[in-house]
Amino acid sequence: MIRAAVMAAALALLAGPVVAECRQALALGLDVSGSVDAREYRLQMDGVATALNAQEVREKLMLMPAAPVRVMVFEWSGPADQAVVVPWTVIDSAAALDGVIAALRATQRRDASPGTALGVAMSEGERHLRAQSACWKRTLDLSGDGKSNLGPRPRDMRARLERSGITINALVIGVNDPDMGDIRQAEIAELSSYFRAEVVLGPDAFVQTAIGFTDYARAMTQKLIRELEGLVLSRL
Repeated sequence: MIRAAVMAAALALLAGPVVAECRQALALGLDVSGSVDAREYRLQMDGVATALNAQEVREKLMLMPAAPVRVMVFEWSGPADQAVVVPWTVIDSAAALDGVIAALRATQRRDASPGTALGVAMSEGERHLRAQSACWKRTLDLSGDGKSNLGPRPRDMRARLERSGITINALVIGVNDPDMGDIRQAEIAELSSYFRAEVVLGPDAFVQTAIGFTDYARAMTQKLIRELEGLVLSRL
């Protein structure tokens, strides 16, 4: 019996440490182009932190500790201007999640080019997700408040990414001004249609809308709940 136990322990050491499975790799791409001012930047960054800290989101992230979610956050604007804000982090504990939230709240705006290279942001997100091929699902979330005006067209990039196996969801941000009334609703409807036709990818992909940056935290929370809920239910 003792000999068998020693042999089992030796085999375990030879096998190396047990690596937890990954149920989802989630890359969040945030628009920091010229149309996003300093106040809106802060609302967006803090909005992601608030969403990750929402009770229901925290519960869903922690629901399967044997197969945690991996999260990273990057900023995008012009064709040559993307930057990682939070590198890939395994959300396997409350402390790990709190670390991501703290990093987002502490992030300060850097100088960024004013252009909106949405096609490049799609390519950049796929590049980050390619390194997470072991995850059951790989999701790119792109937030944006306008159409692409530089670099490859999103529709062309989407065609290139169709066989990548990733899902691309979008969070479309409308204008803040409540005095615009029906015009505001029309503008966000048009922008949502654009992202739906040119950007989102995958059979369960969707577009979430935020009525201005002040609504961003709520919209991001709802989007994360929808993404995480669908994946958990599919594995139960």
